[in-house]
Amino acid sequence: MCGLSGEIRFDGGRPDLEAVRRMNDRLAPRGPDGEGLWSRGPVALGHRRLKIIDLSERGAQPMGDRDGADATVTGVFNGCLYNYRELRGELRRLGHRFVSTSDTEVLIKAYLQWGTACVDRFHGMFAFALRDHRDGRLVLGRDRLGVKPLYLSAAPGRLRFASSLPALLAAGGVDTAVDPVALHQYLTWHATVAAPRTILRGVTKLPPATVRVVEPDGTHRDHRYWQPSYTRRPEHRGMTTDEWRDAVLEALRVAVRRRMVADVPVGVLLSGGLDSSLIVALLAEEGQRDLATFSVGFESGGGEEGDEFRYSRLMAEQYGTGHHELMVPSTEVSGALDAAVAAMSEPMVSHDVIAFHLLSRQVAEHVKVVQSGQGADEVFAGYHWYPKLAVPERERAAEAYAQAYFDRTHADLARMVQPGMLPGADVSGRFVHEHMAAPGAETALDAALRLDTHVMLVDDPVKRVDNMTMDWGLEARVPFLDHELVELAAACPPELKLAHGGKGVLKEAGRKLLPAEVVDRPKGYFPVPAIKHMAGPVLERVRDALHAPEARGRGIFREEYVARLLAAPDEHRTRRGANGLWQVALLELWLQKHGIG
Repeated sequence: MCGLSGEIRFDGGRPDLEAVRRMNDRLAPRGPDGEGLWSRGPVALGHRRLKIIDLSERGAQPMGDRDGADATVTGVFNGCLYNYRELRGELRRLGHRFVSTSDTEVLIKAYLQWGTACVDRFHGMFAFALRDHRDGRLVLGRDRLGVKPLYLSAAPGRLRFASSLPALLAAGGVDTAVDPVALHQYLTWHATVAAPRTILRGVTKLPPATVRVVEPDGTHRDHRYWQPSYTRRPEHRGMTTDEWRDAVLEALRVAVRRRMVADVPVGVLLSGGLDSSLIVALLAEEGQRDLATFSVGFESGGGEEGDEFRYSRLMAEQYGTGHHELMVPSTEVSGALDAAVAAMSEPMVSHDVIAFHLLSRQVAEHVKVVQSGQGADEVFAGYHWYPKLAVPERERAAEAYAQAYFDRTHADLARMVQPGMLPGADVSGRFVHEHMAAPGAETALDAALRLDTHVMLVDDPVKRVDNMTMDWGLEARVPFLDHELVELAAACPPELKLAHGGKGVLKEAGRKLLPAEVVDRPKGYFPVPAIKHMAGPVLERVRDALHAPEARGRGIFREEYVARLLAAPDEHRTRRGANGLWQVALLELWLQKHGIG
């Protein structure tokens, strides 16, 4: 787990090494254990290292398949190939020699052996950049579920890339104007901005499950190498409910086992819910010793419980983990807000972003790797709105999705946003309609889960976990996003996922390992009262941001709309119940924190 950066020139010039060094410096929290900078011809690569596999200097990056100018391929890599040992054995039998035990060297040799098709063999989370000295191409790749990020900024004659958007800003030369289409998505889709867009016009991101080959002249081609069909294949059609339960449990067991691969201890972010509790139980079943678990909670407020310690303690006691709890007083939320916003590659409005940032700081004092239950709700239909999406008419999928999930309509946005910042059409609704209409996905719910798993999940929950953990040099692994488990879940009949109030097939699997009190408990969230109800120092911070000269000069929102929000900060709710002031303010807080005037 690391941070990567680089630049390639197409105009015959040399890359800007100082710009790459600035990107590398901005990525330091992602890789506090080492740094490297390499340049040859029109390409420069930077790397910040977090030592997880092969702790020796032989695992340092940038790395070539041979030393110095003799290298055929030089690359940088962020993530982990969980099956690197098996791949190394296969590559050795094919004649390749290794000088390290790192998965980075396995990636490079796999590319030499199989070309861009090497990604089909990888089990893991990854983003990489490889310079092929034989043909002058730059090869960029991202894992199937987009767990690892890769941002890009193009300009005449060059392309830059990095593991975070702020790193590209540090390099300079970025068009920082707000993209109206991205703004429409941000305000409509609970802050999700789908790849390849970001909130800034001058920055894009490589979509998940994509390999991009960049030619020496700057042209490129993309290959999307993976997408489950969300249909029932013949081998699945005769399966009973019990057989589905057992298949899901076995696939999750394999996913958890894969993510134990490390040369350092692996802990668990334990909320006490079904998903993280299953991970703890399966790690214990695999014989994991001295397992460290970590939970976070907030003060209760607005009639809501702020922590789930009762359940996490139950699991910790049952499996004898070394358990750590972090209780965050409301008075600390405002102080933690700026640091969390600084860690965001893109604006993120969900309250648990602050929880993850605070928890990651504590966890990083004990371990470098954790497993997390992120993704289970999207993959197995755990949220309360999914039954509303199971409409019988497949052609109504997009309409049902917008009604259940969108924060606002296009007409609502016209009353909020200045005319020059609003696209003339409902671009968010059109995006969802086109995605829902794509081939595959037998039912309306299948189509909704496909959209959530491969778009919303990538650019909201998964991004939050990566950004907040990596800001403290902590690697988070997500077994529920193992691609084979996702393929199985995609084929699972919708009615089995919707059973028992959501995640039915996963709950049935949980009954074989967990107390009924954990399996059947109500779904928990991370309410942060100071944000949800816009009170105290957080509200003052919000007022300052929206009254700042930068906000007035930017002119994204209508002044009368902002005034109404500030006059009644806890009254304006989106259709999904989110605080409207928070969504508006968070965008402005992010832009100001990252120096965008």
